[in-house]
Amino acid sequence: MKRLLEIGIVLFLPLVLWAETPARQGLAGGDDEILKKAEDAMNAPKDRMAEIKLTLIDKDGDSKIREIKMWQLGKEKRLIKFLSPADVKGVGFLVLSDNEMYLYMPAFKKIRRIASHAKNENFMGTDFSYNDIGKCQYTKDFTAEIKEETEEEYILELTPRPKSDVDYAKLIVWVDKAHYIPNKVEYYNEKGKILKVMKNEDTEKVDKYWTPKKVTMENLKTEHKTVMEMGKVVHDIGFKEGMFTKRMLKRAE
Repeated sequence: MKRLLEIGIVLFLPLVLWAETPARQGLAGGDDEILKKAEDAMNAPKDRMAEIKLTLIDKDGDSKIREIKMWQLGKEKRLIKFLSPADVKGVGFLVLSDNEMYLYMPAFKKIRRIASHAKNENFMGTDFSYNDIGKCQYTKDFTAEIKEETEEEYILELTPRPKSDVDYAKLIVWVDKAHYIPNKVEYYNEKGKILKVMKNEDTEKVDKYWTPKKVTMENLKTEHKTVMEMGKVVHDIGFKEGMFTKRMLKRAE
């Protein structure tokens, strides 16, 4: 399979936060401009730190809880460390670009680069792929078309640009008109079958940025879902490039 699209839009989302943006007023670029505004709002903070609780829920309702801490610089650089439970504590994930991602497993004391063919695999048992976490830019890979418009949302259909290296044949994105927050994303395969659904909920302003405090990704085939709940979130701290290195990936939190 080709690479998955990140949605931070999470849209890592969970890990992706959105800036306040004025309401639409005659967007010259049409439907693609709505998508660009959502992307710009998503990437507005210079940097961010977030403490996050992950709840993994299977089809029988059984759950596992994990705690992580995430640091982000600009549009691409991310560092994630697992804090608990004991069996995953110290695991680290580093994103330097779409094509450069690393995973550190303390049990083996080794850092391995995530191969291109593996970026569509689930990240540490969650329903987010490595690319879902590592990418948060849509406009370079997709074009947008408004399929429906309500008083509160634009409903966009995203289709891949020619030669784009993405896995999904189509995305349906519900964009909030007030702040250009993607409230919901549906992911489809080439046969038109919906694969996963992501929802952003409990949105509130943190610092000057609108932040979904709860993000749910559900795999419709396995009936498994991952819920991300934001705890402490801080923006524009002043992170330096040197924080996002393989050396830092090994350091315990």
